[in-house]
Amino acid sequence: MVKEFERAGLPTAHICSIVPISKTVGANRIVPAVAIPHPLGDPKKPPDEERAIRLALVERALEAITTEIQAQTVFD
Repeated sequence: MVKEFERAGLPTAHICSIVPISKTVGANRIVPAVAIPHPLGDPKKPPDEERAIRLALVERALEAITTEIQAQTVFD
């Protein structure tokens, strides 16, 4: 589905825990996540720290969709 959005001109960012899999399936803009069981946070962290982690991931994903790319790109 992501590829279809891209073909239609809608940039997408794939937030993922395992970057090589995202590369294999052809995701264009890849944002590495935190971990497999909790890709968008860390429940062991205090709420304010976890919110900061989530905010950073969303900001990185927004950066990814606003960046022109020519090939698969990982936004670390």
